[in-house]
Order: sequence, then structure tokens, then C-alpha cells
Amino acid sequence: MKKEPLINFVQKNSPASKQTLMDIVEHFEEKTIFKNDYLLKEGQISNDYLFLADGFMRAFTFDTEGNEVTTYFYPKNRVVFEASSFFMRTISTENIQALTDCKGYSITFEKLNMLFHSVPEFREFGRAMLVKEFVAFKQRTLAMINKSAEERYANLINSNKEIFQNAQLKHIASYLGITDTSLSRIRKEFSKK
Repeated sequence: MKKEPLINFVQKNSPASKQTLMDIVEHFEEKTIFKNDYLLKEGQISNDYLFLADGFMRAFTFDTEGNEVTTYFYPKNRVVFEASSFFMRTISTENIQALTDCKGYSITFEKLNMLFHSVPEFREFGRAMLVKEFVAFKQRTLAMINKSAEERYANLINSNKEIFQNAQLKHIASYLGITDTSLSRIRKEFSKK
């Protein structure tokens, strides 16, 4: 079955019947994003709600001095989109870039809204996805305030080792809110444990 990863993902996160599931995934289109290409560039309005079936992506923006700051990493089996731009139809200040060749299934804002309004099971799926991402965002925000750089690094290793195989160390350092030098020191300390 062509859209099997998407079907499995929606089924895992929604109480939909098999027929409803098939109706939902019918609205998604296969999408390929090659390494270093962008799903979204700053200055655009996000119009892709992407289920990432394979690959690895990152979101980033620029600080006031023009330095890249990684804001999020997306491993496979995740939904990838810039929520505020997508739902509010505003210009994005973030970029979403493929760090590897990526394959997934995409749906537009219009089609997604049509499904939200016409399929209660999909509305439940959407709610579950938003809650999951909001909780992750809140935990990350709090960790930047109340966890040390070492604790944030340890959490990253435990929660997503894939990052270290796919992202450059400078991207990981900016995501953790530390310098490349600090990341090197922390990595050396962890390797001795």
C-alpha cells in the first residue's frame, strides 16, 4: 500500500475506521524534499502540513546579529509545519530545511481545514498532534530556563539520538542554546562517563 506509513501514523493517533482512514489519506500527496532543499523559507506563508515518512529536517531562524539558530529537529514519523504561519496565514520567520533526502505526504491548508470540518476523527487527530507539539514546545522553553546545558544535552541524547547522526554540531549547539566550544566540552565530559 503506497501511503502505508501515513495510514499507520494517523491510525495510531486517531480512532478512525478503516474507510474513514482511507478517505483521510486520499487528500495527502506524496512529496520529496532533497537534502538541503527547503519545505519553507522565511518570508513565505506555510502551506504544507507534512507527515515525514523518511528523512530528517530542521527548523531555524536568525538572531538579531544574523546568526542561524536551530529551533527544532524533525525525525521521521513526525508532522512538519510552521504552526503560526500555517494556521494564522502569516509570513513565516522560520525556515524548514531537509538535512537528508526526505519523503513524506503533504496536505494544503485548505484541504486540511476541509477535513477538520467534515471528519470528526481527523479533527481529533489534529487536536492530538497540536497538543503533542505544544507540550514539546513548552518543555523545551522551560528547559532553556531551568535546566543546565549538560542536562539539555543529556535529554537530547536520551530522546533523539538520530539528531547526532543527521545534524551538524553547530546546529545542535544552537538548538541547545550553547556555543560550539561548550558543546565540544560537554561531549568530552559525557564520553568519559
